[in-house]
Amino acid sequence: MHIILNNQSMVPIYEQLMEQIKNEIVTGQLQSDTPLPSVRTFANELKISALTVKKAYDKLEEEGFVVTVHGKGTYVAQLDTGLAEEARRKAVEEDFVTAIAKARMTGMSSDEIRATVEILLEE
Repeated sequence: MHIILNNQSMVPIYEQLMEQIKNEIVTGQLQSDTPLPSVRTFANELKISALTVKKAYDKLEEEGFVVTVHGKGTYVAQLDTGLAEEARRKAVEEDFVTAIAKARMTGMSSDEIRATVEILLEE
């Protein structure tokens, strides 16, 4: 796994970690039943608190991306295609929200944003 954390970001470290792991799962870079590094090992590698890694793993488990087997570790869950598709769509929507906010900050109207998207879709 290739994780890059930004301490200067307004996004909490555990969320950055979660999103990058989730992205690797959704894109197939991490396959079902692949073990994730232990909490302590990952914390040492990333130079962050073990509690931060634990929180990210717990949230990923709540969302169904990983499963934890007590005494054995945390593994990538069998991801149903619906969940994977929803995660991909959510990521795209977040990118659109960011792009629209940036466009609005530059003074673009809704019509100008739509026209830009239409032009880009034609390419």
